[in-house]
Amino acid sequence: MFAETIHNQRDFFQTGQTKDISFRIQQLKILKQAIVDNEAAILNALKADLNKPFAESFLAEIVLVVKEIEYAIKHIKKWTKPQKKSTPWQFIPASATIYPQPLGVILIIGAWNFPFQLTIAPLIGAIAAGNCAILKPSEIACHTSNLIAEIFNQYFDKSYLTVIEGGVETSEQLLAEKFDRIFFTGGTAVGKIIMEAAAKHLTPVTLELGGKSPCIVDTDIDLKVAARRITWGKFLNAGQACLAPDYLLVNKKIKENLLNEIKKYLQEFYGENPAKSPDYARIINQKQFDRLVSYLKDIKDLKNGKIIIGGETICDELYIAPTLIDEISWQDAIMQEEIFGPILPVIEFTNYQEVIDIVNSHPKPLALYLFSRNQSLQKQVIAGTSFGGGCINHTMIHYAAPCLPFGGIGNSGIGSYHGKASFDTFSHYKSIVKKPFILDVKLLYPPYKNKLSLIKRIFG
Repeated sequence: MFAETIHNQRDFFQTGQTKDISFRIQQLKILKQAIVDNEAAILNALKADLNKPFAESFLAEIVLVVKEIEYAIKHIKKWTKPQKKSTPWQFIPASATIYPQPLGVILIIGAWNFPFQLTIAPLIGAIAAGNCAILKPSEIACHTSNLIAEIFNQYFDKSYLTVIEGGVETSEQLLAEKFDRIFFTGGTAVGKIIMEAAAKHLTPVTLELGGKSPCIVDTDIDLKVAARRITWGKFLNAGQACLAPDYLLVNKKIKENLLNEIKKYLQEFYGENPAKSPDYARIINQKQFDRLVSYLKDIKDLKNGKIIIGGETICDELYIAPTLIDEISWQDAIMQEEIFGPILPVIEFTNYQEVIDIVNSHPKPLALYLFSRNQSLQKQVIAGTSFGGGCINHTMIHYAAPCLPFGGIGNSGIGSYHGKASFDTFSHYKSIVKKPFILDVKLLYPPYKNKLSLIKRIFG
């Protein structure tokens, strides 16, 4: 069904126009202008899909993308330069060079929780690297998906960049086609399906997934600042962020004080009744709402945990209150998969080896957050655990730095992007050795009689 669209993009790619650096810069500038021109419409679409506050959408969806574009424009000439490398002395005279080359036609499949940013951000690297691309925004965030399609139809030639909308069937039809890379943001289960489909064509994949990201809280902290930053990171977008702290691992000595401070900041951020707050988002759809409510039902009905604050829901509004849960065990349903919602379980600990063992006994998370002034502990946690990336004494903000590669490891993802890492993801690095015709040493060529000892001396 989409073979003609892909064929047209391959024809356009073969013209070589996308390899022109000035063309790439021009397209990035057009993309930036398209975002600026449609800022109000983007904010309104995100409001319609997730009830996102305009300020939150501006910071997390628009500014991040615009800054990423500006970073790419600033550095693209350096990224695209051939890289001179040294050659072994045995090859002299010779020169070695690495040439970054675009891959071709890229498929980017976006996610619904940050439906604009997570669709457009990877595209920046694809454009900078000189590719054509097909975007498949998440149909679950339908208002944002429709708007992205409208914007791209207006600003870009479909043979270069195009948007294809649709649900699961559309994704399946796209995945049946041959691409030069597939970039997917979403859950681990769908990531496995993407990888299986890509394997049939030997298509490389970048999978930005998720997982249960721990937030470790030591005693040596500024309690108020730590509580404020944890509250912000967890309940941004009603907890629907792959980077959100999934659970707290808190030193027993300060647990009660920390929870009290988080309660205070929940009230400061969202008021006495967050359901009436203009700054608190909603769950994306009924399916996700029901999944999250089932966790709360287990806690209330089966006494698996204790709700410290929150727990209220309004089905008609897809509203779930910011919720803290204590007395949780690893056997409870809420600890079996990524929560992806505004529910924060709390687990206490007494020693730090216990913390490292807990993290290492579960699938590698996308993020890890540690709150501590203790530099020895910082080094111990960073060296002793495996995770995609994270922060010390904050949450989420490492994602916003274009100079840092962002990606998961193991179950939380394959590959990385942002800044130079995005350019690398959508490029092939072609290695070339160049030799003149002079000094053609016959030692390399047959017959090898009486040459072995000399070959060993020179090359051994």
